[in-house]
Amino acid sequence: MTDTKAPPSPPALRLYLSEPARGALQVGALPTAAPWLRRAPKGEPHGVLVLPGFLTTDSSTGLLRRFLHGLGHTAWGWRLGRNLGPTSAILDGMPRALEQLAERTGGPVSVVGWSLGGIFARELSRKRPELVRQVITLGSPFALSDPRQSRVNRRFDKHAHRHTDGGLNWQSILRPIPVPSTAVYSKRDGIVHWHSCIEPVSARHDNVEVRCAHLGFGADPATLWVVADRLAQAEPGRTPFRPPGLLKVMYPGRG
Repeated sequence: MTDTKAPPSPPALRLYLSEPARGALQVGALPTAAPWLRRAPKGEPHGVLVLPGFLTTDSSTGLLRRFLHGLGHTAWGWRLGRNLGPTSAILDGMPRALEQLAERTGGPVSVVGWSLGGIFARELSRKRPELVRQVITLGSPFALSDPRQSRVNRRFDKHAHRHTDGGLNWQSILRPIPVPSTAVYSKRDGIVHWHSCIEPVSARHDNVEVRCAHLGFGADPATLWVVADRLAQAEPGRTPFRPPGLLKVMYPGRG
């Protein structure tokens, strides 16, 4: 079982300062990885709602959604503009987007959330579990136990006047969700401490470590493969992630 006790400290400064450069390198690596990413598991096509991280928009998840479209899935962005936190417009708009995609595709939807988007994805699954097939989080600090574990906490607080009364209920966020879930995290994350992005492994939850920057999750080949593999499951959560033999080196602890 992965150690989930998180120290009250942010990621190392060197990781934080190198985030933009490392994220750009991962985007640049996609053409090299394209031949084997074409072999990623496809499974049964279904709807996938992709939620962006704090202060970003659907443009940040464009590469990820394009990849999912290529696998046959109907991948939607949230279409709610910039993620400024738990505003009324966002909290009201996400359930509508989930309902519309489920209606369009005729079944439960997988929800993929990057960073704060992953926290929102988990909360969506609590409100409408019948519409959520599974949740996949990418560097999402849903287990945040101390504000100091995040490098963007002050920026988040600056937008607090836009948030609904009470904002996010962290006591609720820390509880397990009622649908299968996979948390993708990286010990090279320079924005949030990786400890805050995982929870104890169980029959319905798995943690998968990759080696990427926080800003690179949406383009990291190893992360894209995990997402494809989890979406391809006939019964989400039934088996933990197992990388193909040649790719085990990309997943620490799974070799």
